[in-house]
Amino acid sequence: MGSYLPSTAGERQEMLKTIGLEHLQDLYRDVPGSVLLADSVDIPEGQPEMVVRSKMEAMAARNTVFPTVLRGAGSYDHYIPAIVSTVTSKEEFLTTYTPYQAEISQGVLQSIFEYQTLMCELTGMDVSNASIYDGASAAAEAVMMTQTRERSKVYVASTAHPEVIQTIKTYCWGRGIAFVEIPQKDGLLDRHTLETLPADTACVYIQQPNFYGLFEDAQQVAMLAHQAGAKAVMGFYPISLGICKTPGEMDFDIAVGEGQSLGIPMSWGGPYLGIMTAKKDMMRMLPGRIAGETVDNEGRRAFVLTLQAREQHIRREKASSNVCTNQALCAMTAAVYLAAMGPQGLREVAQLCYEGAHYFGDELSKLKGFERVHQTEFFNEFMSCCPMDVHAFEAEMAKHGILCGLTVDDKLLWCVTEKMDKAAIDGVIAVIREVCGQ
Repeated sequence: MGSYLPSTAGERQEMLKTIGLEHLQDLYRDVPGSVLLADSVDIPEGQPEMVVRSKMEAMAARNTVFPTVLRGAGSYDHYIPAIVSTVTSKEEFLTTYTPYQAEISQGVLQSIFEYQTLMCELTGMDVSNASIYDGASAAAEAVMMTQTRERSKVYVASTAHPEVIQTIKTYCWGRGIAFVEIPQKDGLLDRHTLETLPADTACVYIQQPNFYGLFEDAQQVAMLAHQAGAKAVMGFYPISLGICKTPGEMDFDIAVGEGQSLGIPMSWGGPYLGIMTAKKDMMRMLPGRIAGETVDNEGRRAFVLTLQAREQHIRREKASSNVCTNQALCAMTAAVYLAAMGPQGLREVAQLCYEGAHYFGDELSKLKGFERVHQTEFFNEFMSCCPMDVHAFEAEMAKHGILCGLTVDDKLLWCVTEKMDKAAIDGVIAVIREVCGQ
């Protein structure tokens, strides 16, 4: 990038002279010669655009893109309407950052405000921040929000996503906070653990639907947490809220989720979107930014940063969070998706996911060795047994262009989205019959 620096050779020489040096290399005179690069970095010469494109396409072709995806576990293959990328690719919106001089960028602030509004409507909560890095970090930040001098112990359901559990555990370790994993029974958290929560409990975190796709008795969990004087935190799957009760309706204090399913491609793992919403009395504990609506000096509608990331303005040891930015482009993507789908569209997507998964589960269980592991009600993910080595089964399914369920121990965690209609599901069942010799 040296040739793009906004200074000429003469200007650079003048700066060196000012500080008593003659050559650029003199800036590194205190660095041992053994670690200095003697020659320039071995970077190939520039090539024509067409040649570069051809090479990049050849590299991309080495990726395996499955026509049929039956795997979820936190990253979901949902249909994305064309209008989503049409809107978000406009150069006025194509940013991943909130400007420091925020009020001069009314369009970006309005997009954040609209996103926050939609998240509150989706979750039934009072306030949303401008977004966070991903669902796992949102969950960990939510747990940190509940900490007080008297209450610090964190209870996390073992039925939540393993990576979310690990992220929360890491945050707790860094802050010296007691972490307790709530045991499970038959794929659901053991609520009896919550009936005797100690007085220093800060919060209880659960996932709904849980990692195995099952519905927890979330309302009961919130009630037990509140009876102990603790906060209740829910990790939610946004699409499921098209047909399920919202965290707000179930009296949760904080609701967080991974927003990838709202119009964001799977993209081999990111970038994704962390959703954070809360009740009004938790608003000032939310990390990150909150955009608000007001009027300017001429009475016109305008937008401002109502709350900013406090971590940018205080000493590090006094910060309650390390979040200083937001996922503006991913947040706008989710907002455009929800605006395009509307309540009815989201409800239909959720219904298709639910019905498709149940149809697939019923058909799969008719095959020998593929019985469902849990008999509890589920949304669009479920666990099944596998009559052969799961890794060998996965490899055989891949030969037919099918990414099968995620291997969990010696079981399979399947997922069905609205992209799988009855004909497609029947085709998968036929392939499974062939692979297993049934």
